Amino acid sequence: MAAGLVISAPASGVGKTTLTLALARAWRHRGLNVQCFKSGPDYIDPAFHAAATGRASVNVDSWAMERGTIAHLVSSGADADIVLAEGSMGLFDGVAARGVSGTGATADIAEMLGWPVLLVIDPSGQAQTAAAIAAGLRDYRPGVRLAGVVLNRVASPRHEDLVRRALADAGIAVFGALPRHAEISLPKRHLGLVQAEEQAEIGKLIDEAARFVAEHVDLEAVLRSAASWSPQPAASGPKLVPPGQRIALARDAAFSFVYPHMLEAWRAAGAEILPFSPLADEVPDASADVCWLPGGYPELHAGRIASSARFRSSLRAFAETRSVHGECGGYMVLGTALTDADGVRHEMTGLLGLETSFAKRRMHLGYRLATLAAPMPGYRTSARLRGHEFHYSTILAQPDTPLAVVHDATGAVVAETGSHRGHVSGTFFHLIAEDR
Repeated sequence: MAAGLVISAPASGVGKTTLTLALARAWRHRGLNVQCFKSGPDYIDPAFHAAATGRASVNVDSWAMERGTIAHLVSSGADADIVLAEGSMGLFDGVAARGVSGTGATADIAEMLGWPVLLVIDPSGQAQTAAAIAAGLRDYRPGVRLAGVVLNRVASPRHEDLVRRALADAGIAVFGALPRHAEISLPKRHLGLVQAEEQAEIGKLIDEAARFVAEHVDLEAVLRSAASWSPQPAASGPKLVPPGQRIALARDAAFSFVYPHMLEAWRAAGAEILPFSPLADEVPDASADVCWLPGGYPELHAGRIASSARFRSSLRAFAETRSVHGECGGYMVLGTALTDADGVRHEMTGLLGLETSFAKRRMHLGYRLATLAAPMPGYRTSARLRGHEFHYSTILAQPDTPLAVVHDATGAVVAETGSHRGHVSGTFFHLIAEDR
């Protein structure tokens, strides 16, 4: 029987991902089978999880997914010795209005699965107050159980002692304390960490993190704090219709944001996925009946995309008779032009009139509930879709017909409607699940 544990914190940037990777690799070095999951709409962390464990990591999301879907997804860890669910933001951070089975908070997943929470606390600039924060998180919501704490970035032995004493007085276990250690910092960019596949030395970095954490954290005590768990037998899989039978899927450093649960749902429905690389000037498979361009970092590769003449011309020919859909970055590439952060304008495929700019940056972030005003691959008009939007691009022009009426999690109308023209459609939100 597997044991489950949620890794969370009071806020973002405290060290959840680093600790998750380090624990996973350290236990793997000791012969344990480790499975990771990610709470919330994050494309980047699961790839790091896979690098640390050798097993695919999947997102679970209480705002967008039914409880049965979440139970089904985590059941892939039933054969593991230890299952780690890494949280997003702070433990109780979610949206104001409840979604399908929660607000998207990590605490929803902890309570739903009955897994205790290992808190990462950064006591920089404080001492005993760190214990008050931990105690507040422990007592905030009945049904969410605290396993204990790992301190991160402690300044000195004296600092550590002060915090440990206060936590002991509050009845909170401390499994370890990590001094500052620059060698295990993960590089970042505007949408989060630099992707695992772009870091040639990621294996060595995770190994160093595992060595460092094993030196300062009681791994056996952490393991004992996890809850025994077995999956629910009647859980249902993700509810996502494949956009076609044979799906040409753009996959490379510019088009990497694809949820594993979406690919699983497509394959489970009998669809075949045919990956190709626009950055390598590859073209959609001629036998495909639909082409899907996911999000990623086209703004970092706009020059190469603009110079990939074979890809651009073949996609235009493909779209004359078959459906093409783009999400976020993929949507931008379907447009007329993309202006990069340096103000250089790059010609895109021109299948839509959309023009976007990263020179005029503005963050767009949040859950999205879309009602389709026109069909898109896999879905008819009036279908309701749940997704998430996160990008910094500014729309300069969006002349085509809107694809959907889009609301945020509070019900407010969102201006980023997506658009469609002929066989081509695109959205700024990334699809997570159908809304049924």
